[in-house]
Amino acid sequence: MTAAYYQDFDAEEKQICASLHAIISANLPSAENKIWHAHPVWFLDGNPIVGFSKQKKGIQLMFWSGADFDEPGLVVRAGKFKDAAICFQNSSQIDQDLLQRCLEKSVTIQWDYKNIVKRKGQLLRL
Repeated sequence: MTAAYYQDFDAEEKQICASLHAIISANLPSAENKIWHAHPVWFLDGNPIVGFSKQKKGIQLMFWSGADFDEPGLVVRAGKFKDAAICFQNSSQIDQDLLQRCLEKSVTIQWDYKNIVKRKGQLLRL
């Protein structure tokens, strides 16, 4: 299902997405993967962990709790959420070691996005 998301992208974007898909799936084998809000997202126990999407600046890989990963390669966005992202314009920019570290941290460092609506926008650390 995720591969269908990027099947019509240009060759470079398709390569980036295929690489990210493979790396994420290999490092989070127990995660549920589905299309959520129109792009691929991986979940652990119903909590969104990581996903990617096509943006004007390239393919963006976002970690929902990435602000707390303390990884210099991630850009932390300002605001009430704890997300951080990295954007790729070509597949040679993908740092597999960085992604592997972030994916490992995504299992142990999580904010509860699954229940954010029930808590009226308040995030709690899991």
